[in-house]
Amino acid sequence: MLTLKAAGLLDVETGEIIRPGIIHIDGERIAGVGGEPRGEVIDLGDQILMPGLMDMEVNLLMGGRGEKPVFSTVQDDPPIRMLRAVGNSRRTLRAGFTTVRNLGLFVKTGGYLLDVALGKAIDAGWVDGPRIVPAGHAITPTGGHLDPTMFAAFAPGVLDLTIEEGIANGVDEVRKAVRYQIKHGAQLIKVCVSGGVMSMTGSAGAQHYSDEELRAIVDEAHRRGLKVASHTHGAEAVRHAVAAGIDCIEHGFLIDDDAIDQMVENGTWLVPTTRLADAMDTSHAPPELQAKAAEMFPKARTSVLAAYKAGVKIAVGTDAPAIPHGKNADEIVALVDRGLPPLAVIQAATINAAELIGVDDRGRLTEGLLADIIAVPGDPTEDITVTQDVRFVMKGGKVYVNK
Repeated sequence: MLTLKAAGLLDVETGEIIRPGIIHIDGERIAGVGGEPRGEVIDLGDQILMPGLMDMEVNLLMGGRGEKPVFSTVQDDPPIRMLRAVGNSRRTLRAGFTTVRNLGLFVKTGGYLLDVALGKAIDAGWVDGPRIVPAGHAITPTGGHLDPTMFAAFAPGVLDLTIEEGIANGVDEVRKAVRYQIKHGAQLIKVCVSGGVMSMTGSAGAQHYSDEELRAIVDEAHRRGLKVASHTHGAEAVRHAVAAGIDCIEHGFLIDDDAIDQMVENGTWLVPTTRLADAMDTSHAPPELQAKAAEMFPKARTSVLAAYKAGVKIAVGTDAPAIPHGKNADEIVALVDRGLPPLAVIQAATINAAELIGVDDRGRLTEGLLADIIAVPGDPTEDITVTQDVRFVMKGGKVYVNK
């Protein structure tokens, strides 16, 4: 038996700080909350205990130290990507994020689902990292967002991806692409419904797939019990995604009131990644991409608050490495800066995120749940920036950080 003792613990459902903070750990789970310390005691002093945080949009196989922005797409082979991911996973966990969704590879891998393999390695204890809900390869049409041609105008035949690697056109191909991801371990499906800021082809809000294709993707995933997350910016594309039954909109920078109302009606989630509007440096990007950013980023700073006020279900996601791995809490702070209440944002990174991925074994500090626990130097409902200064990290009863 192990006891964590701190000044207080946060009830993420009510926002109450319970003092003192006493949590008993048995193996990988919480054995009880409150009472007297027993067994080995870790005394965390004046800190506040919280559930481990969750990031619902990362790509651990990209970015990190030594990044070569465009050329990594063509120079990094799968082993190098996995080695990148080891460092990125460790930084993410040490920042207090104990669960993530890895939303879609878009590189040449020969069909290997690297994020599935990474999750297995972490679960086996070979490397340190968060629990991963992997999407495998993102599904997108030829020339669409996350087709690697989004980064550069490659000549025909350069870096062509296969259906197994996510490039799929027409109903038959998108069904095959979804089935392949599921066969090899994907736990959700990522699809690109519209363009993006960094897409070289087309406007950011333009819809990529036809309604028929979108319905086929959703049908294949839902019949196997998987949810579908969609990279979608434009309001019209969001409406079509929601109508097709997609479960979660990633980004949604250009959503309008009608799209928001449709999301509320259908219970569609939003992962807003709003920190990108402040953090992404496009100063060296081609003029057409700078123009997209100039159009989209101001709207990204306001659309998330409108969605929250209307009742859209929101979960925290960063799109790391678009903001650096290990700086994931910057998104939490940005959401509060946009006007969301601190407790609502904390819930978006804990109990909401758990609901989005369909689990009930984490997200709260409650007996029987996984001992995914962090400690911060103050009350996050009063000062949200303490989430950027995580002093203690436990995942599954194992301590990874104790500063």
